[in-house]
Order: sequence, then structure tokens, then C-alpha cells
Amino acid sequence: MLSIILLSVSGLANLFLGFLRSNRLILPLVLLVLAAVLAINIFDVDNSSAFVTELAQRDYLRGMLYFDQYARVFTGVIVLTALLLLPFSQKYVQDDNPNLAEFYSLMLFSLVGAIMMVSYTNILILFLGIETLSIAMYVLAGSDKSNLRSNEAALKYFLMGSFATGILLFGVALLYGATGTFDLNQMGAAIRALPTADASLAPMMYVGILLMLIGIGFKISAAPFHFWTPDVYEGAPTIFTGFMSTVVKTAGVAGFFKLLVVAFGGDTIPFWLPTLTTMLVLTLLIGNVGAVAQTSVKRMLAYSSISHAGYLLLALVALRSGMLSASAIFFYSLAYSLATVAAFGVLQLVYNQRQREDYEGLNGLARTNPLLALAMTISMLSLAGIPLTAGFFGKFQLFNAAAQEGYIGLIVFAVVMSAIGIYYYLRPIMAMYMRPAVEGAEAPVPVTALQSVVLVVLMGLTVLLGVLPGLLDGVLNVQ
Repeated sequence: MLSIILLSVSGLANLFLGFLRSNRLILPLVLLVLAAVLAINIFDVDNSSAFVTELAQRDYLRGMLYFDQYARVFTGVIVLTALLLLPFSQKYVQDDNPNLAEFYSLMLFSLVGAIMMVSYTNILILFLGIETLSIAMYVLAGSDKSNLRSNEAALKYFLMGSFATGILLFGVALLYGATGTFDLNQMGAAIRALPTADASLAPMMYVGILLMLIGIGFKISAAPFHFWTPDVYEGAPTIFTGFMSTVVKTAGVAGFFKLLVVAFGGDTIPFWLPTLTTMLVLTLLIGNVGAVAQTSVKRMLAYSSISHAGYLLLALVALRSGMLSASAIFFYSLAYSLATVAAFGVLQLVYNQRQREDYEGLNGLARTNPLLALAMTISMLSLAGIPLTAGFFGKFQLFNAAAQEGYIGLIVFAVVMSAIGIYYYLRPIMAMYMRPAVEGAEAPVPVTALQSVVLVVLMGLTVLLGVLPGLLDGVLNVQ
């Protein structure tokens, strides 16, 4: 709860910093706040004293929020991702952007929504978290007001997000009507007993479950509710696209898993499992095949984000494996976030200099900026699931969880889709190392010291977790 309070207060205070003549203090202060939140969260996870454990696991808002280890671990992933991504927004500081304070405040508020999504024990808190996160992202997607693509992205995201919110809320209403409660545990008990206790309410319950699957599927870019993703990711400013593809997806999948395990588990699984399996297959197929045809790196990463939602759905389909699925989601979300932040960070820096987001914009980058080329290379290899990167062991853990439940056919299909993914992930690497820079783009891309340090950290963590994946064993220990 301290993380939510600190981020909320900092977001409000940050708005007043926009009145300062110079905005150069805003980014360091926001980074300091995120570092403090991350440190507090790590302290809660690691400290074994009875007082801290009791304080950290206390529920809030009459039991609607509960900060157990599951919530703290995913909070750590979310905050770490934002902390590593924000240094690539220094261009806004250098350009003296008049809306800088508002941008960072909205990002802090969206983090509050993301944390609510991983710590809820009440469906209303899940809904509030989704909306807090989504409304901030609607604004940030259209923050480049002079760019028609950004305006279009915000409009599409808002309109389609509003419909998805309505569907989700309708599902919540039906479930409340069938079970008489918003509490996650009580709802789960009522759902499991409902078919025999009051069969007349069962159809309402089943429709409510399906509507909630659709609503949350939209938020994590799962097919066939993914249509907004390529256009919004391409049109939104790159730094905010990176935020959407990491923080939003991690929070969405973690919250989705909790909902399925606690409320929709047990005898209800055979009802919704075919729907989720169909979404998984479509998401992997559309995400990987769609990425092959793209000429824009940013749009390719949008389809890549769709495909990674499909891989994460493997853990949701195999949720009966319990800890294996939860640990796989944690490790894969961390590995995916590290690689994606590096990719969008490099893309942001290249765009600042070359004003291009296609593959040709990366041509010759290995000669002008070896560090950027190396960071992008490791990022692409990790996203492709190549050994000795974190992405490889992330996929291995997802496949292992699915194998424990006997989903061999889905694993084979996912492996085939991963093979397709290698093709489009190698295209940026070929452009950087095997093709000369286009005319007028021979100058090195400016990179600050802080950005260089962050890229080294991202590369180091990606390789370290690929070589020693056991470092995180036992971090997530839930019942």
C-alpha cells in the first residue's frame, strides 16, 4: 500500500513542478521516487522480520486490497520496468516540453492502476485499476498533438477501450447478480457451488465469465481483440508505446491469472478453457504472421507484443499447475519487459536523430553506435527465445508449465510460431550490421551517459538471467 500512496502523492506533487521555469529537475525526481518505491518493495519481499511481514501482508480498504508476495513481486517488475524506461525520455527534457510534468504524472498514476491490478481481492478494485491505467494511457497515446498518427492512435484506443470497458463492466454486473458479491474469494466459492445450488443463475454466471474474458483480453492485446494494437503502438510516441507494451501487459496478465485461479478455478475451468485456448492459438498465429509482413520496426514490435501475449496465455491455460504457472508468468514478464524496454529505448534514440522507424532507419547502426546495436541485438535475441538470454528460459518455463498439464499440441504450435519469430527478429540485426547507413544518417546517434548505463544494465540482466535463471528461484512463493 505504501507504493500506491507514494506514487499517488508524487504524481500530484509532480504536477506543481510544471510551474517551474526549468523542467530539468522533474525527471531526476521521478526516477528517485521510482527507485524508492522499488527499494521499499524489495525490502518487503526480502525482509523476514515478523513486524515487516505482518505490515506488508496487511489488507486494506476492508480487504479489497491485499499485498501478499504475489502482489509485491509483480509490483517490483512493473516499477523496475518504468524505472529503466524513463531515462529514454530525456529528449522531452532537452526540448523543454511544456507538458513534461503532466506526462510523468500520468505515468505515475498509471503505475498506481497497474499495482491495483496485481493486488486486488475485490472485482471493483480490479476494474478501478484497469481504468486508472487505461485513462492515463489514452491521454499519453495522443500526447503528440501535432502528429496526426498520435491523434488517431488516441482516438482508436479510447473508442475501442471504452467498448471493452463496457463489456468488462457488463460481465462484472452479471457475475455480481449471479453470486451476490464482488469479493474474489467469495465469488469463487459461489461460482463453484452455483450450478448445483441454483441452476437458474448459471447462464448469467457463464455469460458474465465470457464477457470478462473478452474485456481483459482486449487489455492484454489477445486476439481476436487485438485490432487496436498495431495502429496505437505505431501512432503513440515511442516512449509511451514501450510503456504500454510492458507495464500494461504485465499488470494485465498478472491480474488475469489471479482472477482465473481464485474466482474461475475448479469445476468452472472446463467452461472457459476452450475459449482461452482459442484466444491463445489466434494470438500466436496473428501476432507472429502479422509481424513478418511489417516494414516498420515499431509496428513489428506491436505484432510481437501480440504474440508474447499468446505465450503468456499458455501459463493461464495451464493454471492447474499452480506455482509453475505463476513463476513462469513472473520470469517471462521480467524477461520480456527487459528486452522490450531495450528495443523501444534504442528505437526512441534512433528516431530522435534519424526521424525514421522503419528497418532502413537502423541501417549501419553497428558502425555509428556499437552500444545501441549490441543492445538491440541482445533484445531481439531474447524476444526470439535464443539460448543464453532471459527470453529462452522464460519460454522454457511457460512450456514446462503447459507440459505438466499435458498440452503438448499447444507447445508444438508455440514452438513453430517461435521459429517464425526468429525471422522478423533477425531483420533489425541484419540492418544494423550488414547494411550501410542511408544517405544523411551517417552521423552517430546522441546517447547520454545515463542512457548508456541503463542499456548496459538491461543487457546485463538479460544475459545474466539467461545464464543463471535460478537466481530468481523462490522469489515468488505463493500457495
